[in-house]
Amino acid sequence: MSTLGDFISYTDAARNMDHYLRGTGTTLNLDVDRMMHDDDTLRNMTKKAILDHQDEWRKEALHAYQQAGGRPVAIPVETPGIGYTHSDRNWYLAVGSAKTNTTGVITVVPGTDGRPKVSLDYQVNVWDRYNWDPGKATPIGPTTVTDADMARLHRTGLAKEFDMRGSGTVQHYDLGTETGDLPDPPVSGRDGTRMDIGRNGDAR
Repeated sequence: MSTLGDFISYTDAARNMDHYLRGTGTTLNLDVDRMMHDDDTLRNMTKKAILDHQDEWRKEALHAYQQAGGRPVAIPVETPGIGYTHSDRNWYLAVGSAKTNTTGVITVVPGTDGRPKVSLDYQVNVWDRYNWDPGKATPIGPTTVTDADMARLHRTGLAKEFDMRGSGTVQHYDLGTETGDLPDPPVSGRDGTRMDIGRNGDAR
């Protein structure tokens, strides 16, 4: 199944399956930059989370700026964790459903025109457990994988479930005084093949 995943370009699904079958149980790093680039659901949820909170964050930061007498201030911010299911097929097979949130820092500094400049530096976080739920089945090419069969490998010690987590590259967003457009998702520079050493490292 891992070989088939590579053959049909589901490289992350193949990578995660390999890690499960190796049975180490160590935490696996997720390439959140590529997830953001590939997956519409994750990208849209991130945009909505920031746009839903930006007015509140701006107001709080400007208040702190005024309280500081116009000196620069930085305030940490975080959106609640939200569950979602991947729309991209490769990431759906690799992760399925996961949780995500956005963490960052709101900065207010004096602008050149005398007005405060408000900006957000943020990153997207994703986490999940690689496990199998009885009663489900997933077609991968001509093969149908049942969750019950895959879970049995864990119970009998032939494989081991593991945690997955990752954070994207820090991105900059100018909040300004009106709603703006979020920057395009970053591209990690990795080609998504399982032989890439940077993708095979476990989180420690």
